[in-house]
Amino acid sequence: MLSLRSKGLQIGNLTAKLPIIQGGMGIGVSMSGLASAVANEGGIGVISAAVIGMLEPDFSTNYIEANIRALRKEIRKARELTQGILGVNIMVALSNFSDMAKTAVEEGIDIIFSGAGLPLNLPSFLKESKDTKLVPIVSSARAAALIAKRWMEKYKYAPDAIVVEGPKAGGHLGFKNDQIEDPSFKLETLVSEVISETKIIEDKAGKRIPIIAAGGIYSGEDIYKFIELGASGVQMATRFVTTEECDASFEFKKTYIDCNKEDIEIIKSPVGMPGRVIVNEFINDVNAGKKKPYKCPYHCIISCEYSSSPYCIALALVNAKKGIMKNGFAFAGENAYRAEKIVTVKELVDSLVEEFDGVSIE
Repeated sequence: MLSLRSKGLQIGNLTAKLPIIQGGMGIGVSMSGLASAVANEGGIGVISAAVIGMLEPDFSTNYIEANIRALRKEIRKARELTQGILGVNIMVALSNFSDMAKTAVEEGIDIIFSGAGLPLNLPSFLKESKDTKLVPIVSSARAAALIAKRWMEKYKYAPDAIVVEGPKAGGHLGFKNDQIEDPSFKLETLVSEVISETKIIEDKAGKRIPIIAAGGIYSGEDIYKFIELGASGVQMATRFVTTEECDASFEFKKTYIDCNKEDIEIIKSPVGMPGRVIVNEFINDVNAGKKKPYKCPYHCIISCEYSSSPYCIALALVNAKKGIMKNGFAFAGENAYRAEKIVTVKELVDSLVEEFDGVSIE
């Protein structure tokens, strides 16, 4: 019998007791509270760097410094709460990507996860540091090959692991609208393709590169399926929202518990990518054309079409994190409607272990 608690996940010289990475959820949903709780249960806890300085008093007037200061605070706070493995998720699309990467390395974070674009220059921020592991998040074998080729040619560095995120994930998606429901872009297919490509990369690099499956993974049965497929672990975000330790407001979490399958839809985000959200009054108003263009307060995402956007996505997500849902909305994975109640991270992990081990016995 294969037990989830005996599986573990090795990334370089780091060993997590559980092969579970808590996905980074931006604009304050996964901060030190959630990340440390997951790390304490043996998984890898992840702080999101996206607009992390939102609660700093000088956020709107000193955007760069406020975010750097907040990231330092959250990493240090998480370190005080756990001896486990901690990561930071830094989107390539962030206008302050380089500042966030430098800060995370300076703080000695265990792992940087980076997607929403190709993190082609990520190894340049390591400098003399040998402690921080670098893990790109990709949506295709082609992207994995391109990143690895650039890193090895320019920096003599191969990825320490690769996260493969499929189209069932929450938030911004690395797929075109017509690919989201296309069977050829199923996560199972993408993971298999990236595993094959990574074997070539491993031979060239002379090191093992574990593959992490992400996007729509919700149960212990899902984890079992992808480990049987050849993944070394999984990344889960949506499932961790409805935990007591999640850093979002109770109102944000309640949208998951109250929603139905039909409430989860794909929208066109102001940043120019499709995004999966729980539709609410705010989204309905936007779709009805009731919102008006505004002046962009920070231009936090490079690709944001702020001059023609009907709303500021950063402000909408800050409001949602705070529980002001009439002025915001929640990103969510395809399975968010399956949440029934708020539990502790420990209770969630125990249930995932039980589900996984139950399939293993069969």
